[in-house]
Amino acid sequence: MATSQDIHSMKLPELKELARQLGLRGISGMRKPVLIETIEAARSGGKAPEGVTVGKPKAAAAVAKGSHDANQQPAGQATKSSAEGGQESTETEESKESKDERPVGDLFDVLGIDAHKSGHTEHRNRFPHTVADEENVVISRRRHRNTDSSRGSHTNRGRSEREHGEEREGSGSGSVRNLDDILAALPSRNDRPRRRSYEDHSEDGRDYRHNGYDRRNRGDRNDRNDRNDRNDRRNRNNHRNAVRDRDYEPRENFKPEDLVPVAGIVDVLDSYAFVRTSGYLPGPNDVYISMGQVKKYGLRKGDAVHGSIRPPREGEHRNQRQKFVPLQAIDTINGMSVEDAAGRPHFNKLTPLYPQERMRMETQPKNITGRLIDIVAPIGKGQRGLIVSPPKAGKTLTLQSIANSITANNPEVHLMVVLVDERPEEVTDMERTVQGEVISSTFDRPASDHTTVAELAIERAKRLVELGQDVVVLLDSMTRLARAYNISAPASGRILSGGVDAQALYPPKRFFGAARNIENGGSLTIISSALVETGSKMDEVIFEEFKGTGNMELRLTRDLADKRMFPAIDINASGTRREELITAPEELSVVYRLRRLLGGMETEQAYQTLVPRLKKTATNRDFLAAINQSMLAQK
Repeated sequence: MATSQDIHSMKLPELKELARQLGLRGISGMRKPVLIETIEAARSGGKAPEGVTVGKPKAAAAVAKGSHDANQQPAGQATKSSAEGGQESTETEESKESKDERPVGDLFDVLGIDAHKSGHTEHRNRFPHTVADEENVVISRRRHRNTDSSRGSHTNRGRSEREHGEEREGSGSGSVRNLDDILAALPSRNDRPRRRSYEDHSEDGRDYRHNGYDRRNRGDRNDRNDRNDRNDRRNRNNHRNAVRDRDYEPRENFKPEDLVPVAGIVDVLDSYAFVRTSGYLPGPNDVYISMGQVKKYGLRKGDAVHGSIRPPREGEHRNQRQKFVPLQAIDTINGMSVEDAAGRPHFNKLTPLYPQERMRMETQPKNITGRLIDIVAPIGKGQRGLIVSPPKAGKTLTLQSIANSITANNPEVHLMVVLVDERPEEVTDMERTVQGEVISSTFDRPASDHTTVAELAIERAKRLVELGQDVVVLLDSMTRLARAYNISAPASGRILSGGVDAQALYPPKRFFGAARNIENGGSLTIISSALVETGSKMDEVIFEEFKGTGNMELRLTRDLADKRMFPAIDINASGTRREELITAPEELSVVYRLRRLLGGMETEQAYQTLVPRLKKTATNRDFLAAINQSMLAQK
């Protein structure tokens, strides 16, 4: 029998169903505690709360109707003896057609209702309850469900109605069917085992578990529906992305007269790319390139492309996402066709070597800077040189002299001057005095612009080297570039002395390490300046990181610059690694003798010994010949 503990553990729909079985009305808006009190009051025969009416219980009506039908039957058909009263009720149940008319045995005992307190003593006396009666009721229910399939479908539909708390007096064919009824009546692959499971549960008198099982089944269907919805959304997103990529794909249906030519440097970012049409910095007239086009044409960062775009028509306004005009077609990549550009090698796969071809800095007799560099620190193609200079020592003038010497003596070399965090007037002066490509980002611009300019410039130089060209990059300065990376790069958590982030020094090293002489043609020469003696610990740390990375070092000294002795080159501290590879043997022997002579002198004394004699001769060849004769005479 059901106890008070069972009532408290029942769900709200189950409590409402129990209240309906007791004949209670007006309970649809009750909460669970109030409903439990009402049911207990109905069991004990107490007074019902306000708004609740007590009608005739369904169970009592069903028992009364069953007893009335049993009394109408002949005595010979109803019973054989007084001990077979349970079988008489079983035979009576098998003859009924409606769900509400079938007897339920002693329903009050099953529901835990005291028949004496609820006013049903007469029915209990008329139908004595035994264990055999309950078993016969179960057997009769099972036979009743197996009589025909249509009656079983009505029973299943009745269960679904009980789940939603609906009251139905019969399951006739003329009743209104909702969506749950239709779904419940559909055949399923696993329908039979589940029905059998439902029947087993109903035999134990725990029909409310069916409701939970059905809810779980509906939950499974909901899960499948959720997965289908997610798949649909994923398919819609994929379709939307495909349409977006298709919008930026080159279209062939444009007329040639509708397209406008465009040219610039390719800048590949994370998930898109641009053609920088106004230089190496982002601008409003840049052209958008989709990643599909980048993969299709094999574009790399730093490629110089010529293509075509469709200009916006009059009155056509682009939204925020399409504020850049998309590229329609590409004609050439670095001056080559698209097919030829696909077979070019990668820069990282090229074999680096020591410089083997020399670039002369000597141009005119009065160009003492170039002539002095040729003697103390010669420069070859593929050199990685560092000009170490304190402030106001003439490093910018030294870079200008090197640039002009390269332009005059090696016109086949592609010259690029990169000015990072410099004064605007120096940029203008460099553009007017140097016949080469000047790429600049002045100090009044953010640090991100400095890093963008430097990265795109070195990538452009790599693309030219892949084509077999000789490229020279003059950077001013490496210290300021490292400062810009220290500001713009995300913090790694490891801070060196001077406030330098350990991760911020890697991009400048990658820039400087790109200089190399290629085995089968092409070279990338990088001459960069580095600041020292600035009073900043950060500058000292940066210089120490780059000190051993170069293979040529030209050191300027403040002592000579303060005395206005230009070029302020420290002769003994400057030099080139493996200079025998780019210097003639007869010239190399004289330079070694001269170095041994000047090695024991002070910086100013060595300068006063070499530079005045250098000015008296027209060329370095004449100077070295005079030095050789004087040394031979001393012997």
